[in-house]
Amino acid sequence: MTLAELIRVFGRIGLLSFGGPAAQIALMYKELVEDRPWLTDAQFLRALSFCMLLPGPEAMQLATYAGWRLRGTLGGLIAGLLFVIPGALVIAVLALAYSAYGQLPIAQSLFIGIKACVVVIVIGALMKVSQKALKIRAHLTIAVASFAALFALDLPFPLVIAVAALAGALFLKAPVEPGPKSAPQSIWSTVKTVAIWLAIWLAPILLLELYAPNILVDMAIFFSTLAVVTFGGAYAVLAYMTQIVVGDFGWLTTEQMIDALGLAETTPGPLILVTQFVAMIASDSPGTAIAAGVVTLWVTFAPCFLWIFAGAPYIDRLAHMPRLSGALAGITAAVVGVIANLGLWFAGAVFFEQGFLQFAPVMIAGVAALLLLWRRWDMLWVLPISAALGLLLAPPV
Repeated sequence: MTLAELIRVFGRIGLLSFGGPAAQIALMYKELVEDRPWLTDAQFLRALSFCMLLPGPEAMQLATYAGWRLRGTLGGLIAGLLFVIPGALVIAVLALAYSAYGQLPIAQSLFIGIKACVVVIVIGALMKVSQKALKIRAHLTIAVASFAALFALDLPFPLVIAVAALAGALFLKAPVEPGPKSAPQSIWSTVKTVAIWLAIWLAPILLLELYAPNILVDMAIFFSTLAVVTFGGAYAVLAYMTQIVVGDFGWLTTEQMIDALGLAETTPGPLILVTQFVAMIASDSPGTAIAAGVVTLWVTFAPCFLWIFAGAPYIDRLAHMPRLSGALAGITAAVVGVIANLGLWFAGAVFFEQGFLQFAPVMIAGVAALLLLWRRWDMLWVLPISAALGLLLAPPV
């Protein structure tokens, strides 16, 4: 594909990537596997399994890998940045408006419609990914066990993924894929990549230490640390971040953290953009807020490019390692349970408020399901229709 096609497709993905990782993974699967022969099922699922093992937002890293595979480092940068930038711009505007005016009733009504549509997108994702990932009974067993471990037992996400990988390595020894192995990657090439991206990530922090206010330095260090320990994506780290930001630093109140998550859930881009909102709200002036948002975005996403550009050349070689391939097959099956758990959690948050079923989002989800799953309408049409229905059925007070 041409560079213009790459920009157009990943720009579209970035603009439509509502609803957290489950919906975003579904959107990328549709755009990159179903609608275009850019990735095969095996390539997509293998890359997804790899990204699930990394710290940071797995959907953004998957987009970066897809861009890298299609057009090298430049393609990875384009895909990753286009996945983040639209949502980051929206979050910046919302954070500044939130600081000035508090909650915006009109935006909340629009978001009710968007969130209801996102629930349907997640259901569609679960249906499609499960059809591809659950090929034998053992896959289904791992998926169900992973869902139960997360939903019923509230076990840590990294533990669930680790057990799924172990089960896959022991019991799902995959056959070696036919065809030649990918060319071996030079260890010095990998070391060079790591060194370059470590410098890109950490050099601005050193400059902040010399010239920036202490609040920006604290944010750079904290969110850099967060980028390294966020195994399991944004959901896995929200409790930890809330504890530090609210309890230790006192940057936000608990209510503001809930609002931050709600806004991040209903804007395009990775859910980890909640860190940008937190940094901007914690600032004491619009100028500082913008600087804090840029710093936080930098230290949150620069590591993602490091992980992918260093690890991507090795992903396809896993197809020729039966034990490792089996481990990734186990993780892929567990991903189905993860999506089901996230979908159920998100549906509960959208359809119920203080234990009561909400009429408006249920009706909007029904309309979205008819248009998306039955009539196969494009999301470019269904999302604005759902947002308009949010204004109509849940008008701002």
